[in-house]
Amino acid sequence: MRRRGNKEIDPEDIFLDASNLPEFASGRLEGRLEKPLSHGNHVALSLSAGLLFLVLIIKAVSLGIIDGEAYAAQSEKNRLRPEVLFAKRGAIVDRNGEALAQNIPSDRGFPARAYEAPGFAHLLGYVSYPQKDSSGNYFATQTEGLAGVEHAFNERLAGVNGTLLIEENALGELQSSGTVAPPLEGETLDLSVDARVQRAFHSAIQELADKIPYKGGAGILMDVTTGEVIALASYPEYDPNILSLGEQRDTIAGYATDAREPYLDRPVTGLYTPGSIVKPLIAAGALSDGIISEFKEIVSTGRLVVPNPYNPDLPSIFNDWKAHGATDMRRAIAVSSDVYFYTLGGGFGDQKGLGIERLDYWYKAFGLDTPTGIELAGEEYGFLPTPAWKEATYDDPWRVGDTYNTAIGQYAVQITPLEAVRMTAAIANGGKLLRPTLLKDEPVQGTTIAINQEALKVAREGMRMAVDGGGTAAGLASYPYAKAAGKTGTAQLGVNNEWYNSWVIGFFPYDNPKYAFAVVMERAPAGTATGGVYVMARVFEAMRNTAPEYFGLE
Repeated sequence: MRRRGNKEIDPEDIFLDASNLPEFASGRLEGRLEKPLSHGNHVALSLSAGLLFLVLIIKAVSLGIIDGEAYAAQSEKNRLRPEVLFAKRGAIVDRNGEALAQNIPSDRGFPARAYEAPGFAHLLGYVSYPQKDSSGNYFATQTEGLAGVEHAFNERLAGVNGTLLIEENALGELQSSGTVAPPLEGETLDLSVDARVQRAFHSAIQELADKIPYKGGAGILMDVTTGEVIALASYPEYDPNILSLGEQRDTIAGYATDAREPYLDRPVTGLYTPGSIVKPLIAAGALSDGIISEFKEIVSTGRLVVPNPYNPDLPSIFNDWKAHGATDMRRAIAVSSDVYFYTLGGGFGDQKGLGIERLDYWYKAFGLDTPTGIELAGEEYGFLPTPAWKEATYDDPWRVGDTYNTAIGQYAVQITPLEAVRMTAAIANGGKLLRPTLLKDEPVQGTTIAINQEALKVAREGMRMAVDGGGTAAGLASYPYAKAAGKTGTAQLGVNNEWYNSWVIGFFPYDNPKYAFAVVMERAPAGTATGGVYVMARVFEAMRNTAPEYFGLE
């Protein structure tokens, strides 16, 4: 027990004699005494720590509040920036694999489109490219189809853009980059169109249109068993390469003001008075309805005179384009007798006519008032006049003369060339009203017309006679390898009939129909003798040289 006042000293509290130092390991601080901090040192250390903390607070306030926006902007410059990797658009090829629209290198940062030209503009269409704003940033990153096949199949052609991540520092210098999502190329589109046949139609139409002149023209060739469109030509046309780039503003502005309407896709959106090309349809409908025998002859003296019961001195006269004499149905189709078809449509003497209701029925049965369903956007469809329409439009009753003119494809009848070729195909294939398609090997779609097969056979025979029997399509007889059947039409236009549209429709080969064709040459001076038949003859010549397999030739 310790006593107060006789406090013992612990050994570790004893200061060592300096002579003992060598006996300790100085490297491990042995032999040293720990001296506690003095009060002054402790105060100084606390003040230093407090000052440092205060400086940190002031700096934090400066970074986050006073200069926060400036530093945030600077920090933003050191970032990962996504950049679009543009997808290649799918190629468009014809039925034989020939490229009609494909990608080419471009210095604009994305693949550019190159189109086969001339002759394919309305078929293929054109595109709009990705667009930048004034700061150089893309606000539109897709190449979009704006017309034709490019528009109709945009989703299949477009592909999917990819993404590239770019790391930059505050000076805009590239630090690193890496692909996050690679671009996916669009689908290659196989069209039913044959580029060789397309060129043949376009070249022949252009030659005649510029020579006569015609305002323009259209030509179509379609497979009568599948609905595949082999050619779909329109003239005049625009240059899709120019429209896609959008740089030649004067040229583009000129398209809009050109009186020949190069923007008009005539086969699909052009509406024309058909004239006499509807006569095989009317003949087949009348036979199917049983109102006439195919052998009955009707005499054409060059006009049909309808007595006026109110004034015998002022009869109604309906002219034929010439006097044909006595003609039966086949011959009437071949020579295109207007008097025969006036009578067949509206009746005369002892011959009953179809009447406007049955005319309307048969026109509609062959699809002349409905879209064909082709894949292209903006398709127009035909118009058929009726008594109700005339009453509502002109406040005038329907007369037999209106029926006569409707029966020969005049008055207010309008159809598209695409409707005309579908009608022709239905006559050739036994009454199948097909949906035209621009895609190769598409499933066949369509409906069957309720019509007598013998009636269609008579119509086909009349069309064959028009070619090889001295009829109106005799200009095609010089091409025996085609074995074509045809029917012409001359539609009168203008207040004084001062303009013509010239048509030819038909199919080949006659004994086993495979292809139907339709050509319309638009708006030439009245009396022009050279028209649709001339174009089709040039097409046959070109196909004989470049695509002979369509005629079964090597």
